[in-house]
Amino acid sequence: MIKPILIATLFAASNSFAPRSTFRPISPASTHAIHSPTASCATRQAEELGIPCQDECALQSYPNLPDTIHPGVLSGQAAMDLLADAKAKGYAIPAVNCVTSSSINSCLESARKNDAPIMIQFSSGGSQFYAGKGLDNSNYHAAIAGAVSGAFHVRTMAEQYGVPVILHTDHCSKKLLPWVDGLLSASERYFQQSGEPLFTSHMLDFSEEPIEENIDICKDYLKRMDKMGMILEMELGITGGEEDGVDNTGVSKEDLYSKPEEIYQVYEALSPISDKFTVAAAFGNVHGVYSGDIELRPPILDAAQKFISKKIGSADPLPVYFVFHGGSGSSLEDIREAIGYGVIKMNIDTDVQWSYWKGIKDFEEEYRPYLQAQIGNPDGADKPNKKYYDPRECIRSAESTTVSRLDQAFADLKCQNILGLPPVGKPENTLGPRRGGLLV
Repeated sequence: MIKPILIATLFAASNSFAPRSTFRPISPASTHAIHSPTASCATRQAEELGIPCQDECALQSYPNLPDTIHPGVLSGQAAMDLLADAKAKGYAIPAVNCVTSSSINSCLESARKNDAPIMIQFSSGGSQFYAGKGLDNSNYHAAIAGAVSGAFHVRTMAEQYGVPVILHTDHCSKKLLPWVDGLLSASERYFQQSGEPLFTSHMLDFSEEPIEENIDICKDYLKRMDKMGMILEMELGITGGEEDGVDNTGVSKEDLYSKPEEIYQVYEALSPISDKFTVAAAFGNVHGVYSGDIELRPPILDAAQKFISKKIGSADPLPVYFVFHGGSGSSLEDIREAIGYGVIKMNIDTDVQWSYWKGIKDFEEEYRPYLQAQIGNPDGADKPNKKYYDPRECIRSAESTTVSRLDQAFADLKCQNILGLPPVGKPENTLGPRRGGLLV
């Protein structure tokens, strides 16, 4: 079954490769097909692929979470139940931008190690890299194909690691809408075949547009996404710094802080459509790690929650699901305070990029004399060096340091021992170069 699903999904996404305007209204007809009564219930990826599904992979649910939450990629009510659990219990889920299968596997390894859920997300640039820099990206062809390919990898391996995953895409500005349009088309076709969208959620970032336009476009997309049970993440205000080619280092400081009235404006507009949305409100967030004048103000989130709760007459003191952008380099005090005000997700990209590079750098420093030629090292002029320059060696070193950095993120976000599974055992039969095992 998976082969026709994959082919159909890629074919649907390919419809977005043709030139189009930056923004187009979404026609109700574009989502009509997903209501087909013949749409089947979602099945495990392992079953579709005919690969083993044992131990945690075979679980139907987790001891410490609602019964809807299962190993693998979540969508619809299961995804919302996970966010509600995070808000109620006071933890946030790390969200990591991935660019290769190696970075995805590092996320899954750390999530299982910490007995926790994780969010795996792709940016447009990361999606293009996943497809390969040799592939043309006209009309975001490569970025669409790369994200779809990455989604199938996440779906396959998340089950095997036995952890729940929210599969997400990161910042999408107006000029990048053809990219998300292609991914939504892929999700709609996947929904027809399997009963769930390919992705859990998408992030739309129109924070540079007037707030009315920002909200109006988000409303259109939420209507389309809600038909598949997808979650929309929207941004208010501007996250400073630079990430994935978007440079906001020179923006006005005033734009780095959202107002409670603006957040309520979003809540009031989107709530009648669906409850499946989160808000990336600005409270001084900055992408990257800088030594300059950066001031996070988490109380902005607290003020917004109180303002909205009073406006809607809700007994819930935290009516909004907030997300924390630019988490790298933030103090533990600010992180924990933000979680207390309803933050259920924190993006961490820059620190993870550094941790991956550090693993490669450390490996090269340790084994430098063995990495200068194919033959000849301190052990002898005729000694081969293949097991040192095998790319699996430095890549595994990078994965190990990345897992360690993510372990810290899980601890900082109080996102440990969430699932209720026993400690993970040491992997067996992990042979490496020439069947002798990896050095690292």
